[in-house]
Amino acid sequence: MSFTKVPGSRNKHHITLYALSTCGWCRKTKELLRGEDVEYDFIDVDLLAGEERMRISDEVRTLNPRGNYPVLRVDDDVIVGYDPEKIREALAR
Repeated sequence: MSFTKVPGSRNKHHITLYALSTCGWCRKTKELLRGEDVEYDFIDVDLLAGEERMRISDEVRTLNPRGNYPVLRVDDDVIVGYDPEKIREALAR
């Protein structure tokens, strides 16, 4: 499995979302991004297996040592958890 691209008319940022398929906050983050009509890539880490899951989990721990989800990367900004204000601020830059 690889990252899934969600199309959007706003694509000036490189946005990556690391999520869990069972996480309500992750779903809310996806809804917020769709509502803002931004293009982004996401991956549901819990649906991965084997070496790929280990590799992506390591990426998440590099961005967020606590391992909480969701982890959203907007260019070089990392936002951990569902925080609409911070997400919108990052998108407005």
